[in-house]
Amino acid sequence: MNHSKYSRRDFLINTSLTAAGLALTKPTFGSFSADVASRILYVGTYTSLPGGSSQSEGIYIFRMNVNTGELVPLKTVAGVQDPSFLAFDPKRRHLFAVNEVDQFESKPSGSVSSFLIDKQSGELKFINKQPTAGASPCHLTVDKTGKYVLVANYGGGSVAVLPIKNDGTLGAMSSFVQHQGSSINKDRQQSPHAHFIELDDANRFAFAVDLGIDKILSYRFDEKTGKLSANSIPAVDITPGAGPRHLTFHPNGKFVYLINELGNTVVAFSYDRSAGTLKQLQTVATLPSDFSGQSATAEVVISPSGKFLYGSNRGHDSIVSFAINQDTGMLSLIEHVSTQGKHPRHFTIEPGGNFLLVANRDSDSIVNFRIDKESGRLQATGQVTQVPRPVCLLFS
Repeated sequence: MNHSKYSRRDFLINTSLTAAGLALTKPTFGSFSADVASRILYVGTYTSLPGGSSQSEGIYIFRMNVNTGELVPLKTVAGVQDPSFLAFDPKRRHLFAVNEVDQFESKPSGSVSSFLIDKQSGELKFINKQPTAGASPCHLTVDKTGKYVLVANYGGGSVAVLPIKNDGTLGAMSSFVQHQGSSINKDRQQSPHAHFIELDDANRFAFAVDLGIDKILSYRFDEKTGKLSANSIPAVDITPGAGPRHLTFHPNGKFVYLINELGNTVVAFSYDRSAGTLKQLQTVATLPSDFSGQSATAEVVISPSGKFLYGSNRGHDSIVSFAINQDTGMLSLIEHVSTQGKHPRHFTIEPGGNFLLVANRDSDSIVNFRIDKESGRLQATGQVTQVPRPVCLLFS
């Protein structure tokens, strides 16, 4: 059953490039002592989305106590337009953010911004930005060499590759692929909508998930030139109308899991590393069987242990958890847990595997859950942090 009537764009205003400069607001430091183990958390937001308790300014930086899960605000990087997804280079020297806009330099394009990371404070210093040659870029990743950013343009229905220089400066595109086609949902699938792109661990194959055409497109990636070329099996067809959104690789490299935004399902695949091909194993629902409202999935994440998979439901406003059979890759339902907020656009697991943090976009909140590493179940910690329009959470 399709529980989704959501349109990704129907609650976003049209955006255009502004001349606003990048500036760091006065930092508000927390009370952590030097002996408290902590991690830096970067929060990407929508700056042009109206509503909520306040208007977002850009990228928000927090320090998290790894023992309690408490988040303390450090700085705000203001003037970054719609930084809706964030990614590091492998050495954590630079941070890259999509600017999910429809126009860049008077052309139909979004952009990617590059920042230098201060290793001591976590502060970001703007380096430069480059166009993506497609509107509304919504996801990006950095290849394993740290020399290229790969980006998915939702509005443009395309993917692009941008070179990264040693100092973090982004260069002009080294590769661009325009997707073609449509699918059965007249509201959401009249044209391609690339929603996600990721590389396998070997850095040989790139997978682009296109919601508009119900396909996972497979590309060979040349890490010397930054070029994308169609794989021998160029695409995997997904159930018509499912609206594939994001995927994730199992830590063992043998399995891949896809979450379908419109179909509210997760699909398990086996993965052939040598050929870069996927074989479907199983499809499971992300919603309770008795739920009849409107909902759409968003993010999918596997625990660092590889034992559990989690997905977010927007509308049902929950995190669904599954146990992963380590031999077969098959999923079995554990539970659904309320996110204690509206529209859980994104969530992440702290690298130690102890906490799962949810970005409730329409409630302007980040809610923290402790993970039971034996059962995979979630327990709210009581830690709720107010952030305007959070849409991406990235731990250093």
